[in-house]
This record gives sequence, structure tokens and C-alpha cells, in this order.
Amino acid sequence: MRMHNADENCGIAQAAMVLGDWWNVLVLREVARGHVRFDALAAEIGLSRKVLSERLGRLVASGVLNRSLYQRRPVRYEYLLTDSGTALLPLLVAMQDWGDRWVLGDGSLTATADADSAEHARVHALVGTRLPSALDLPLVEPDSAATVLFTYPGTGVEWGPIPGAAGCTLENRLFRDAWPEFRRAGVAVRGISTQLVHEQQNFAQAENLPYPLLSDATHQLAASLRLPMFRGAGRLRHKRLILIVDAERTVQHTLFPVEDIPHAVAESLRLATECAGTPSHNAP
Repeated sequence: MRMHNADENCGIAQAAMVLGDWWNVLVLREVARGHVRFDALAAEIGLSRKVLSERLGRLVASGVLNRSLYQRRPVRYEYLLTDSGTALLPLLVAMQDWGDRWVLGDGSLTATADADSAEHARVHALVGTRLPSALDLPLVEPDSAATVLFTYPGTGVEWGPIPGAAGCTLENRLFRDAWPEFRRAGVAVRGISTQLVHEQQNFAQAENLPYPLLSDATHQLAASLRLPMFRGAGRLRHKRLILIVDAERTVQHTLFPVEDIPHAVAESLRLATECAGTPSHNAP
């Protein structure tokens, strides 16, 4: 790609040089999702082996991916995000948010989704998939038979007219109140938002939450699962959803969109209890 001299000091132009074309973007999307081996990448993207090899070579040369040997006979490599590559995840998530809103949607700013939306389809397609093991977040508690992961926009924010954004403090309090029942069922709970670590910690302490709140401020979880996002109060935010994950890190159930928060908390307890294989008085 030829570059005009005026672009030598332009960060946008330099980033475009690295990303190159849409195939490079899709390669990064799949690596972020945990498809780090050549055959898996080729299968997910539908790219010829020659072109994929070329794109991977460029991304390695640009310092975005690192090639790591995992098998000697025959020689096989995994392609992992470097620090530079990980720093591109917010860009991928922002592209997804833009596409969901302005290309696949009608341009409305919303923290929820319609049943016929692309976001709805992506979330419910997560059933049967495993959470990537390379994430820095402690998503699953090793000794628990199941885990409830609930994402939410953020606490302590005045959302104004954004549909579906309000209710984060209520949701956390309802999970807190139901905590004894989750524990009796052998189920762990994790709350996740893109708020910073100290913001999560301060809220958890103020509300006396018995379960951890995790920060996805780097968007690793959002990128790895292609979770629905929206931009509100100055940053990209998770839309409210619930994943029920078994002990093997496999998603067994999804709840999205979450519009009736009390019902969703109760339903997550029922589904997680079934997943854990223990009885619950909330089950029908």
C-alpha cells in the first residue's frame, strides 16, 4: 500500500497500514475469539491457506501477533495477540458497535436489542461454545458446578433516555440477596462491566456484595465473545445479558435481552441450579 507523504505522522494512516484490509481485521477478530491455530482460522474465516498465511505473516511482522510453536512434528504454530495486538481490541469492539448500530440496526442508541437483531442471534449462538482460556479475567470458579456471568452497563451513572441501561444497582442487589441460594446450589456468580477495577471494587464494598465484580475495561471478554455493546457516558458499555456456564467453561444457557431484571435473576438461579445438577425450590 502506497502512502502519501502527508500521512507519515498520521496515526490513523499508520494503523490502516497495519490492518491493511478486511481480511486482517477478521483474522484479529478470530484470534481474539480464541481461534489461534491455522486450521481453525482458515475454517472460521473461509480464507485460502495461501492468503491466510500471507495475512498472518504481515501481522506477525507488524508486531500485532506472535507466532508460538506448539508442535514440532510436523511443525505447527499458534498465533497469539501481543501487547500491541491486545491494544487493538477496543478498536474491534468499537467497529462491532458501529456495525450493529448503523449497518445492522437503524441507528438508535439502545442498551437492549430486538429478538430479530444480529446481537440477539450472536448471543444465543454462544450456547455450546467454550469460554476462551487465555482471558485474564477469572470468569469461572474452579470448585463451582456452574457459574452465572452477568454483564451490565455500569453503576452510578445517570443514563437518561437510553433504553435498557438503567437498573444496574438493582440487578447487583438482587443477585446479592439471592446469593445464599446460589451458594447452596454450588453456583458461583460474577458481575462484569467495562468500569475500571477501582470503580468495581468501590461499588462492591459499598453494597457489601459477596461475589466479585470483574472489569472488562480492556474489552477482552467483549471481543472474545462478540458481546453486544453500546456507547454511553463516555465509554463502550456492555449491554445487560446473562450467561450460564458449566464447570467445563461451556455456555449452557443465555438470557438476552434482559428487560425484566427480577425475573432474569430468578431464571438464572433456576437454570444454573439445573446445570449444577442440584435441586432448587425455585425450579418448577
